[in-house]
Amino acid sequence: MKKNIKVGKIKLKFSFLILFLFFNFYTNLSSNSDLEGTVTEIKVLDKISSKNILLKLKNGDEIRHKDLSIKSMKCKNSEFDDNPEITAYIQVKDLRSKNKDDVFVFNGWMFSSSPSIAPFDHPVYDIWLVKCY
Repeated sequence: MKKNIKVGKIKLKFSFLILFLFFNFYTNLSSNSDLEGTVTEIKVLDKISSKNILLKLKNGDEIRHKDLSIKSMKCKNSEFDDNPEITAYIQVKDLRSKNKDDVFVFNGWMFSSSPSIAPFDHPVYDIWLVKCY
């Protein structure tokens, strides 16, 4: 009888371990999918006219706004609610450029809270990150 009790305790511990690992894996999987978005929202400011426009970019698609070609490759929200941070990998080309080598005006990560870390430098336009969902 004692042998069956020991086997039962081991099965119970093993069941709890499997259940714990499943829930741990499931919460990590769901939290990562909640953090990464498929749509990036950016604002483009025309410095000459002082007008801005909100653009919604589906990640991977390229959009044309006046003289700019803008493409969002990936966006992600922060894990922390107290200080939200949005990051996005964005590529911007100036279509007026005489240089036809398709050189990017901006190609890198953009941060919502600190746009000066990787600044977008253009004489006519300014771009900043608004949202990722």
